Amino acid sequence: MTIEEKIKQSETRIFKAVFPNTTNHYDTLFGGTAMALMDEVAFIAATRFARKRMVTVSSDKIDFTRPIPAGTIIELIGKVIHTGKSSVRVLVEIYIEEMYSFERERAISGTFTLVAVDEHKKPVAIL
Repeated sequence: MTIEEKIKQSETRIFKAVFPNTTNHYDTLFGGTAMALMDEVAFIAATRFARKRMVTVSSDKIDFTRPIPAGTIIELIGKVIHTGKSSVRVLVEIYIEEMYSFERERAISGTFTLVAVDEHKKPVAIL
């Protein structure tokens, strides 16, 4: 299988409903909750790509361009955008969908770097 095929097959999509117990006093999704969900999607995409133990080593600039209100559906999409010897960089985007319309808009995007490790937590090659 080529790297391009592995990248395509590792794309990860998760849908969530935004309920009031995940929102702040402005009735929008907590930023920390959004970042935790993004890290999880990045981990799944990286693991599906490498099929190795993966750990997050960094998150790059995360842009919160639109608040995510309670009562919406969000889709998180993780895509491998770069591969190294033992690491991958995953772009994660969160899209908002109104529950009762077809409107869809990107709200948050950021990148995460994950490294493959062995049982001793030492980096290992992924390719």
